Amino acid sequence: MARERLFFFDTTLRDGQQTPGIDFSVEDKIAIAKLLDEFGIDYVEGGYPGANPTDTGFFQQKRTQSAKFVAFGMTKRAGVSASNDPGLAALVQSKSDAICFVAKSWDYHVRVALGCTNEENLESIQASVKAATGAGKEAMVDCEHFFDGFKANADYALACAKTAYDAGARWVVLCDTNGGTQPSEVRVIVEKVIASGIPGDHLGIHAHDDTGQAVANSLAAVEAGVRQIQGTLNGIGERCGNANLISIVPTLALKPAFADRFETGISAEALTGISRLSRAFDELLNRAPEAQAPYVGASAFATKAGIHASALAKEPATYEHIPPEMVGNRRRVMVSDQGGKANFLAELKRRGIDVPRDDHRLDALIAVVKEREAEGYAYEGADASFELLARKMLHGLPEFFNVTSFRCMVERRFDANGQLKTVSEAIVKVLVDGEEKMSVAEGHGPVNALDIALRKDLGKYQNEIADLELADFKVRILNGGTEAITRVLIESHDATGARWWTVGVSENIIDASFQALMDSIVYKLMKNRDMAGLVAAE
Repeated sequence: MARERLFFFDTTLRDGQQTPGIDFSVEDKIAIAKLLDEFGIDYVEGGYPGANPTDTGFFQQKRTQSAKFVAFGMTKRAGVSASNDPGLAALVQSKSDAICFVAKSWDYHVRVALGCTNEENLESIQASVKAATGAGKEAMVDCEHFFDGFKANADYALACAKTAYDAGARWVVLCDTNGGTQPSEVRVIVEKVIASGIPGDHLGIHAHDDTGQAVANSLAAVEAGVRQIQGTLNGIGERCGNANLISIVPTLALKPAFADRFETGISAEALTGISRLSRAFDELLNRAPEAQAPYVGASAFATKAGIHASALAKEPATYEHIPPEMVGNRRRVMVSDQGGKANFLAELKRRGIDVPRDDHRLDALIAVVKEREAEGYAYEGADASFELLARKMLHGLPEFFNVTSFRCMVERRFDANGQLKTVSEAIVKVLVDGEEKMSVAEGHGPVNALDIALRKDLGKYQNEIADLELADFKVRILNGGTEAITRVLIESHDATGARWWTVGVSENIIDASFQALMDSIVYKLMKNRDMAGLVAAE
């Protein structure tokens, strides 16, 4: 029995750009469109040509090879003919394959937002679709506020959807614009739309996540009959975001309830790149990936409890809903004060460290980790620091350099212009091959000054750390008060794309930061010699 085809429509570059703090350049949009196109997304919506210089520039040429390149815009204004509407002209003239019109489908919005009659709105939908198809472009209509509109006035909401379909729209997209509709409501309303005469293979779903159910609503719509699913990378979007395609795609491709009935344009091989796609997008946004993101997060296939780790070692399916390799992720058996020997043996093996189960050094390592975690260390989130500790206790570490002392000063003063400013200065003394080197640096805060000074002159190792960059810095106060114990986690990466995390704990935030900084550099030097870094490179 042939499976039905599902189509994915990505609106990261348009609806996703509504996310607070996100503002794509033309270059950003080109890079993201390429990622989506290569992954196998069917439709890539690029923005609103004519609305701003960025989107207008982006649509000066076609930006996809396989995916259909989609321009977004309003239906024509009421009282103006399609041929005289400048917004519609910009859409028709853009280098797009398709046009997605947004149309009001709630009579309340027609009256309040558009200020026209219900009939004028229907005429605008019809004329806009015909103008797009007449220009040789695929037309689709996002029926904005459709579910709320249907609950308020079902006849009019359906009239909007049917007008778009009858005019020749390839897709009529039902939008949960306010994000408050429940999955059970989505299912019932979609079924009624199909019963009214619009076939499911011409219907799409556009869900927002204001109740945390955008993915669930999208899947409910598929079950009810829609065959196009709209969403964004990592669920970005205004307010609480849009339906997350990074969660929806593998669910539809791998879960038998859907996979047995449907096929998509994304191959099994391409699906193994979805974790990389998600992380590459976060990297472009300069933000840390969400560790607990379904399928692709660093913790998606992680286990911490010893009994779970023991079962995983025997049979991974005991605690995994799919093999992580299917989505390009990996299994993580974390080491912590809750872990047993199975956790440690699994993690050491993954790092290429062989140690017999009955080796007394393993028992000593477990004891030290548990003792340090009681002091505030968190090795489950600092894989590089754990590896350095393990190698030091089990096989020993080379001494690349030795910090003999460091000093950090923070001075608040008025500059020559009478402006109050805070200046941080650090002095670090390092011993390399018996030669002491002293480096001084100023920075944006004491930690930055220390980082610059520490990496300023490491002698013969200096060139090796040129591509080392600190990607993230997290501080956690563990027990309150100004005298509290502080834990610092630092994320680092280098030109190979490898990423690793280091930890430091102290009563002094500067000391804790310096511990994590030193671990990061030592790990990088070990990695350069293939003495560490298997996990960071995964």
